[in-house]
Amino acid sequence: MISIKKRLTLSLILITFIILFGALGYMGIEGWGFLDSLYMTVITIASVGFKEIHDLSDSGRIFTIILIISGASTVLFVLNTGAKLVLEGELQELFGRKKLEKRIKELKDHYIICGYGRIGKIICRELKDSGVKYAVIEKSTDLLHEKENIIILEGDATQDEVLKEAGIERARGLISVLPTDAENLYVVLTARGLNPKLLIVARAGEEGSEQKLFRAGADKGVSP
Repeated sequence: MISIKKRLTLSLILITFIILFGALGYMGIEGWGFLDSLYMTVITIASVGFKEIHDLSDSGRIFTIILIISGASTVLFVLNTGAKLVLEGELQELFGRKKLEKRIKELKDHYIICGYGRIGKIICRELKDSGVKYAVIEKSTDLLHEKENIIILEGDATQDEVLKEAGIERARGLISVLPTDAENLYVVLTARGLNPKLLIVARAGEEGSEQKLFRAGADKGVSP
């Protein structure tokens, strides 16, 4: 499925293209000025029923037919995109995403919690009680709206772009409590590469995993 931003961008590109196509077409075929050509294009696409500003040649009439068909298709696509944004709640999702990004950008010297399972929730509660700022990275979309006062970012914490989006360059520390040792190890490696000064604490589930976490760059390895 095409993302919201891509659909909006595509709609804007199509509208701009069809207007320029019409204006340049009338300028080339009829020899009109840019303003007259632009005006003719807009009233043609909008189907307002105004009379042509100048008489059209046969070539101009054929071009107008093409412009009406292509313009109508473009307008229908844009209207359909707008309807989906409103009816499917995607517009609200877009504004919610912008609000989340703004809150994350305002964070500094915060902690990043990778995983919002049982252990992750306990850690978040402790940080909140201590007045420490934090953001959570969680894959499961079902958890994203569980707490409105918690900054929860949907994504895979092992990916560079997700950690950067969580503000890892400005963070004070990172706590990785993902379900498997392999995931936690990968998060430690990635996080250490992105911020060498970061305090990193990772969960170790199996015997011997703590040493691997230390070698990967973790400051502390904890076995629940």
